[in-house]
Amino acid sequence: MQKSAKQSSKLLKLIILALLGSIALVLFFLNFPLPFLPPYLKIDFSDVPALMASLIFSPLAGVAVVLIKNVLYFAVSGSGDPVGVLANFLAGVMFVLPVSLIYHKFHKGVKSIVSGLVTGTIVMAVGMSVLNYYVILPAYAWFMGWDMSEQMAWGAVLVGVFSFNLLKGIIVGMLFVPVFIKMRSWIEQKQTNLAA
Repeated sequence: MQKSAKQSSKLLKLIILALLGSIALVLFFLNFPLPFLPPYLKIDFSDVPALMASLIFSPLAGVAVVLIKNVLYFAVSGSGDPVGVLANFLAGVMFVLPVSLIYHKFHKGVKSIVSGLVTGTIVMAVGMSVLNYYVILPAYAWFMGWDMSEQMAWGAVLVGVFSFNLLKGIIVGMLFVPVFIKMRSWIEQKQTNLAA
């Protein structure tokens, strides 16, 4: 009996993660550029479902939702740009993991969410800047047949990537805090139900 309850709990978790991954995909398509940044850098709120999953279940559940979103996007869009999909996955992981780790390690409240969002934003902005400079931009340049000088790469990283990820973290964080406050009791109820 206990085994069947455990299996149905696992199945429920998989269904919720798949559902959150699908919602993340829809939110990923509802994106918008910022006027002073390159048009290919667009803000979206697809990390919000991943944050929800990471709070209800675990940090790895948040990573799973980011992965599901990117796999679905790659399949649906028929994107010939695997580098961009990989970059989006890595940015999502860098943002979601610190939030959920801080939330689960310390008091599960608004303070830990805000601390996590600040940490996640810094980790994502710095981490994606380093990855772009050393890996992603050279991969893009090779993939698209561009000739990119070191000066161009530095400019793209500092003006584009770092500023974009910093702003994205702030904008998503400003949306997520009120969402968390409104849904806090529901999140805690789900945690209790799934732990039982």
